[in-house]
Amino acid sequence: MKNMDVDKIKNGVSLILEGIGEDAASERLRETPARAAAMFAEVLSGTGKDPGDFLKCLTEEKHDEMVILKDIPIYSMCEHHLLPFSGRASIAYIPKKGRIIGLNNLGYLVDYLARRLQLQERLTKQIADYLVQALDPMGVMVVIKAEHLCMTMRGVKKPGSLTITSAVRGVFRENLGPRQEAMSLLMTPENR
Repeated sequence: MKNMDVDKIKNGVSLILEGIGEDAASERLRETPARAAAMFAEVLSGTGKDPGDFLKCLTEEKHDEMVILKDIPIYSMCEHHLLPFSGRASIAYIPKKGRIIGLNNLGYLVDYLARRLQLQERLTKQIADYLVQALDPMGVMVVIKAEHLCMTMRGVKKPGSLTITSAVRGVFRENLGPRQEAMSLLMTPENR
């Protein structure tokens, strides 16, 4: 993995400030490049990391029924405008031969893949593909609902609009019954 060059990020932020007509050396903006560089390092900390390094299946439970983890918060940065998008990811899978994964690992997988320059469509697909690779399950379904600031504060300016993407693998793609069951469980609002 190539390390982030924080100094280049600071210089770039200074150039942006100057480009919009601000004095990057002024007292009120002097620390902004460093703060912005630290923010980018944190928000994009998944860049170059391979979630396959920690995705290990567990086989001691021999579970073969659907597993669902709903409403995992996601925060990512759109690669088109460098503006955030945020929302929730939900994952369903049906284990094969009892191969399951720790629930924490599902959250880590979402974080690792979201914490990089991303497109929601790609993020959805990557989560599903990593789970297929790590678990060889009977099926995987991933649904992400997110609001994109590049759509709400600029461009078309439609705050509150949600983008919903899904990735469907295995039995969820091939058989309508499991797909409908998963979708009804994934899309039903919970009483919290």
